[in-house]
Amino acid sequence: MKIGVLAYQGSFEEHALQAKRAMDKLKIDGEIIAVKRVNDLDVDGIIIPGGESTTIGIVAQRMGLLEPLKEKIMEGLPVLGTCAGAIMLAKDVSDAKVGKKSQPLIGVMDISVIRNYYGRQRESFEANVDLRSIGGGIEKVVFIRAPAIVKVFGNAKSLSQFKDVHVMVQENNLLATTFHPELSGTTIVHEYFISMIKK
Repeated sequence: MKIGVLAYQGSFEEHALQAKRAMDKLKIDGEIIAVKRVNDLDVDGIIIPGGESTTIGIVAQRMGLLEPLKEKIMEGLPVLGTCAGAIMLAKDVSDAKVGKKSQPLIGVMDISVIRNYYGRQRESFEANVDLRSIGGGIEKVVFIRAPAIVKVFGNAKSLSQFKDVHVMVQENNLLATTFHPELSGTTIVHEYFISMIKK
């Protein structure tokens, strides 16, 4: 199994470590690679990490990766988008302060996302969220300048909520979280993503 982590910006190293931990726990042979160019897209699944969604989108577009990545995802490539990654996947995005904002997106998931929902960097926080729907428990996770998934429509299904918004949503081969599973003590989100790849 080969999992790619989009490695322009954000917590890609932490995702690589957490994905490797999950593989080891599940006794799966595999490798984690950094994805920066189109020829890095020969993977079984891809993680789009947190960071700054506008920057990630602009760099991916400049590197000629955005459209080929979108095509592969539309063809069924499993993808885990966390925080900025969830924004990148969403079909509908606005900002808590400035409203609608033009930015390069993959735009394949039936979710509406509000960027900076809880505020800026200093409003980052930890909270307990319910991950029992994917085989975990009540887990402490980190929200860093987090967005919120405020609407789930079409084929998307909410897997976890926190304070009246959705924090984890799945739509077929797409999994989005507004928290940072790579910074939590549990590998359950990455284990679940691996189970999606194996299907």
